[in-house]
Amino acid sequence: MKNRFNLTAVFFLFAFATCIIFATLLGCKKKGAPISESKSEKSIIMGFSQIGAESEWRTCNTQSIMQAAEKAGIQVIYSNAEQKQENQIKAIRSFIVYQVDVIVFCPIVQDGWDNVLLEAKEANIPVIIVDRKIKTKDNSLYAGYIGTDSIKEGHNAGRFLVNKFKDSKESVNIMELYGTVGSSVSEGRNKGFHEIIDSDPKFSVVYTESGDFLRSRGKEIAENICASTPGKSLVVNGKKINAIFSHNDQMTLGFLSVLDEYNIQSGKDIVIITIDAEQAAIDELLKGKINCVIECNPKMGDQVISFVKTLASNRPIPAATYVPETVFAEGNLPEQIESRGY
Repeated sequence: MKNRFNLTAVFFLFAFATCIIFATLLGCKKKGAPISESKSEKSIIMGFSQIGAESEWRTCNTQSIMQAAEKAGIQVIYSNAEQKQENQIKAIRSFIVYQVDVIVFCPIVQDGWDNVLLEAKEANIPVIIVDRKIKTKDNSLYAGYIGTDSIKEGHNAGRFLVNKFKDSKESVNIMELYGTVGSSVSEGRNKGFHEIIDSDPKFSVVYTESGDFLRSRGKEIAENICASTPGKSLVVNGKKINAIFSHNDQMTLGFLSVLDEYNIQSGKDIVIITIDAEQAAIDELLKGKINCVIECNPKMGDQVISFVKTLASNRPIPAATYVPETVFAEGNLPEQIESRGY
């Protein structure tokens, strides 16, 4: 009887140990391995870090991605960086700890991402860069970029200005309202713009100031200039400004609100070129207060989520994908411009 009891005990101990080993093997699937065919899209978790909510454009961009994720049944862990890179780095590290399937983020500036992206790579979590580009020593630290072509946007701004003043023999003094210093979009727009205008000596940028893509800063810059040289012309350092190239609509709209107070006619006395194509800027274009609006398309959610699903299935995505954009200019406007939605 004693031997029978011992044999029974050994049998149950062996069965229990076998179950433990089997369960452990099932739970130790390597992170980053291909998702099985049985795994549904609803089991995908995406970490999403957005720059902030500083404009209608940014809000629309966030909503586009969030709505596409919801439609696809993808769970999102969202973080608003409130315009601070350190907040984005903290968010990305929290996504890594949570072991999300894919990380998506809009980098506020280009530099300073290598360490945290290396951490993501070591955790086998792919990263998608959205809207703004980054500079890195190792491009394998992220899977791909999707957003706008900022250099092309600068080209479009320069071409409009050159065509606008093609018959003028006078010098054209330009003010450039720069976006966030260190951001890829500001550098790209500046580079593209100068690649077009610098070939003609009559064009010269006589004043540049960063408005950090904020409406309040655009207004502040205009108030400082107009208060120091009151009159019906915009004068900087003794030079009359003939044109303003603004890196985004929010700075433009803030600037225009001050010009109205000083009875300076934008669109006539000063040529205004702006980028984003928010509804408010299109409205000013239709009123004749802005001469050219270059679209920066925020509605990239469907493409982003498509790439998230691709990466979660352990398949590659293109290194760079650019969203389609339009140029709206005086004298060349469609009869009806659809509502922008932002």
